[in-house]
Amino acid sequence: MLKYILRRILLLIPVMLGVTFVVFTIMRMAPGDPVVSILGINISEEQYLAKQSELGLDQPFLIQFFTYVKNIVLRFDLGTSYADGRSVTTILLERFPTTLKLGLLGVSVPIFIGIPFGVLSATKQYSILDRIVTIGSLVFASMPDFWYGLMMMLLFSLTLGWLPASGIGGWQYWVMPVLAVGLSPVAGVTRMTRSSMLDVVRQDYIKTAQAKGLSDSTIIWKHALKNALIPVLTVVGMQLGSIMAGSVVIESIFSIPGMGSLLSAAINSQNYSLVQGGVIFIALFICLTNLLIDIAYAFVDPRIMAQYSSEKNKKKKTVGMVGGEQ
Repeated sequence: MLKYILRRILLLIPVMLGVTFVVFTIMRMAPGDPVVSILGINISEEQYLAKQSELGLDQPFLIQFFTYVKNIVLRFDLGTSYADGRSVTTILLERFPTTLKLGLLGVSVPIFIGIPFGVLSATKQYSILDRIVTIGSLVFASMPDFWYGLMMMLLFSLTLGWLPASGIGGWQYWVMPVLAVGLSPVAGVTRMTRSSMLDVVRQDYIKTAQAKGLSDSTIIWKHALKNALIPVLTVVGMQLGSIMAGSVVIESIFSIPGMGSLLSAAINSQNYSLVQGGVIFIALFICLTNLLIDIAYAFVDPRIMAQYSSEKNKKKKTVGMVGGEQ
């Protein structure tokens, strides 16, 4: 198991290098001039060249890229913000907890709604409940998260006055943003749970459990669901990454001071170093989330853990046989 985890961590290196190169290239190709955005247009050529040299923009592209990667690897330095000269890493770490809280609360919505609905839909296949869940999933999937946010703001804030329209504070401030980012993924989790459960309930061990006289609730929730969660975990992990990456819109709508609103403001002000660092930071978080999901497979499905144990035992037997022959 440890060897598998180390192998997966090593695979993150080329992925992050590729992401960094793509983002770095796009930022260099983007319209606008960072020097002009910092100093303005009424500057002399000497001032322009001095600032360009200070930012390292006078170096060839590959030298800039390798210097940037070296700073990330050695000091986790994502550069300096063009707006105020602060470290990009420091700025992102200040905003990241808010975005992480929104992401974790948002992904809990499809977990606590999508998984039970998917199980009920699978156990009541082709029933009225199954059709209602299927139609509801299609409705949730067809509406973007920003539309949910705007409609809830109009209803619960402006019309009814139940919830605050923007900002952060108590739990009331988080209700609408969490539902806005969490309702759309409900459809994917529900459909994946339903499909996976339909495959599992037809297996022989489920029929054996029924023959032993176990109750339906015990069979479904204790035996079938655990084995059906492998593809669902993948979908949930992808949804968490999507919520984190898509927080730009929701945080801007509800004025939440997280990474999303920070990157939106950085794009508008052409603060390319902050945008570049933010995208790489989110990409790293998504890669680590996928790694944790892969590790969680072994704890959810005992067959995967047994597979690693059997491979380890086979290697020990092989080594023992070779030693005995000698």
